[in-house]
Amino acid sequence: MYDLYDKLTARLQAGGDYVWPLVLRLIMFWEFWESGTEKLHGQNWFAQIPWADWQKGFPWPFSAISQDLNWAAATWGELIFSVMILLGLFTRFSAISLVVITAVATAAVHWPADWSSYQQLWQGYVITSTGSGNFKLPLIFIVILLPLVFHGGGKISLDYLLLKLTGRDTNRVDRIGDGFAAALVFSVMGVTTIFLEPVWGISFFGLAILTGLTPALRR
Repeated sequence: MYDLYDKLTARLQAGGDYVWPLVLRLIMFWEFWESGTEKLHGQNWFAQIPWADWQKGFPWPFSAISQDLNWAAATWGELIFSVMILLGLFTRFSAISLVVITAVATAAVHWPADWSSYQQLWQGYVITSTGSGNFKLPLIFIVILLPLVFHGGGKISLDYLLLKLTGRDTNRVDRIGDGFAAALVFSVMGVTTIFLEPVWGISFFGLAILTGLTPALRR
């Protein structure tokens, strides 16, 4: 009985290696492509924000950049990286770039301006616009993008094709679970959270440094 179950799950996992990255890439392509085209053909509403409110709402270093440049960066970032996600080309870089774009947008528009408890913060986990924030949808996008950051574009991608063409698919290094791997994970989480709550991001980066430098964890 256990043998049958193990064989079924092994086949599901083998098939899933083809399916789940492609599904995530398709949905993320559409969401960011749609958002980018709306910006491309729409008005720059960044420019309508008073400079004082802009500097207060947008996280650094984006608060120091002009609204026009930020609008162009957000527009073309969503368009270019969404196409790269669709093709599975430099998937990890494209996914983490979209994480940053989403995190900055969340910090500027969707994150509550002030919160004193996690219970109060959680009130913003909604899709309707309220004074408590409305970060449910961008958080879901980030959660969808993170598996692509960690696992790549899967076997139906240009990344995998490049591995095949260069012969690197046959001599790839096995998964390494050491302190440096933990440092990379903490670094990704730092990039994901630092624009929302700098203390969270700095804490993750601190953990990345500690785990990366600890000799016992490097082995």
